Amino acid sequence: MILKVSLIVVLLVICSCVVEAISRNHNQNPNHNNINKNGSSLAAIKFPDYPSFNDVSSSGDDCSFSNSEQLGHSGPTMTSGEETDEESEAFPAQKPHQNLVKFHLKHRSGSKDAEPKQSVVDFTLSDLTRIQNLHRRVIEKKNQNTISRLQKSQKEQPKQSYKPVVAAPAASRTTSPVSGQLVATLESGVSLGSGEYFMDVFVGTPPKHFSLILDTGSDLNWIQCVPCIACFEQSGPYYDPKDSSSFRNISCHDPRCQLVSAPDPPKPCKAENQSCPYFYWYGDGSNTTGDFALETFTVNLTTPNGTSELKHVENVMFGCGHWNRGLFHGAAGLLGLGKGPLSFASQMQSLYGQSFSYCLVDRNSNASVSSKLIFGEDKELLSHPNLNFTSFGGGKDGSVDTFYYVQIKSVMVDDEVLKIPEETWHLSSEGAGGTIIDSGTTLTYFAEPAYEIIKEAFVRKIKGYQLVEGLPPLKPCYNVSGIEKMELPDFGILFADEAVWNFPVENYFIWIDPEVVCLAILGNPRSALSIIGNYQQQNFHILYDMKKSRLGYAPMKCADV
Repeated sequence: MILKVSLIVVLLVICSCVVEAISRNHNQNPNHNNINKNGSSLAAIKFPDYPSFNDVSSSGDDCSFSNSEQLGHSGPTMTSGEETDEESEAFPAQKPHQNLVKFHLKHRSGSKDAEPKQSVVDFTLSDLTRIQNLHRRVIEKKNQNTISRLQKSQKEQPKQSYKPVVAAPAASRTTSPVSGQLVATLESGVSLGSGEYFMDVFVGTPPKHFSLILDTGSDLNWIQCVPCIACFEQSGPYYDPKDSSSFRNISCHDPRCQLVSAPDPPKPCKAENQSCPYFYWYGDGSNTTGDFALETFTVNLTTPNGTSELKHVENVMFGCGHWNRGLFHGAAGLLGLGKGPLSFASQMQSLYGQSFSYCLVDRNSNASVSSKLIFGEDKELLSHPNLNFTSFGGGKDGSVDTFYYVQIKSVMVDDEVLKIPEETWHLSSEGAGGTIIDSGTTLTYFAEPAYEIIKEAFVRKIKGYQLVEGLPPLKPCYNVSGIEKMELPDFGILFADEAVWNFPVENYFIWIDPEVVCLAILGNPRSALSIIGNYQQQNFHILYDMKKSRLGYAPMKCADV
């Protein structure tokens, strides 16, 4: 899960020569084979490839553009796509759904050369570092969240609507909701050494293809931009604003500029055409700095009658990043799906309603199958006989408005409700604790003492398998060589509203090598967040229903969605 922290750290990015800092970081870790080229000290995430259990040009160095055009619309707009260039042809036809937007998430198998034991250490260390920084960000409260900034700006300036505006197929334009299904492709980052999921997005006019990380734990959408003064390596060319006729800078005088954090120290806003600079810091130490702008995103819309057509969502707020650093594993940037107003999910609400969902395929699935991201009401999902709901939590003074909080009561191992102190799961008024569901964190992490109680319950109930030691940080681990069918305890989460989420064994045990499996759950400090990660969400259709403030989950073979 990714989240911005203190603005002061931008000095480390812009000053003291980024390239030299990256080089020093690499030299200080000579024995770390998985440090990526951008210089992060976190190891790359690699997953073992074993079968499942079930067989613009810038004017100077101030990150501002030479022109900042007046905005013609109050938010994104959508037009019909008539392009026939190669980029547009990449959109596949989809099954008919009404009032939906569906995106595809392709799965790629991991490298067979990966060392599984070291891989598990790598991605868990990356997760833990990220969580520690998230906790620090919540407690320190040095940076206001974007909701607070918006509320402050609304008191000082006339109220303005940032709803997306949809351009109709004809010359006329409308702000009415679009009737149809938006479709995108999500791709597992396994082959890139990542525990995250990637989405194919077409940006600009004419549309160019970029692969962005999908993250429900952050809000800002951003792409690496030319000139890339300090950027990480990505697959394909950088986005160049000069090549797009639809790119527009957001002025530093525009109230929307208040939605983003400025670099520290902030630059005085004087000139009328001065762009809006932003700085965004994530929980794992990654960050991006650049210009806040508007652009057209091209998506595939499946209409109610089942036909597929391209639509251009205009005036999408995004960051054009010129200084970027972190573990993004070949992606061109990030697509935020958090609850804040900047996220792609929030910007799409006036077009497709207040819900979105995704279904993540098993990481060991064939590379030809894909996961899905859907915007709008999915009637097939809502009619699923095994669809369950739990209410979203949070809403307290200390909660972070980006996060999707849920309220856990306890967990169950083999139908035994474990005796975990109730306060373990509570979100304090200072923002400590609580539980969130997140697509950007790989495994599931429970605050202490919950984790120790869960781990002890599994050790107590698992019989007949040899306990394997010396494989930190995951525990317990078992040797299952020669066993045709494993029998492991059931596992489920009991929520405060009595909803229950039961998981298949492949969602909470992970293969370390062909003979060893480990519990895919780790612990956090008592005051830290508990996180339900994407490994536990595989082959569940997850629904984020903001209108009714609830999380839905239904077991499903995601390759068939």
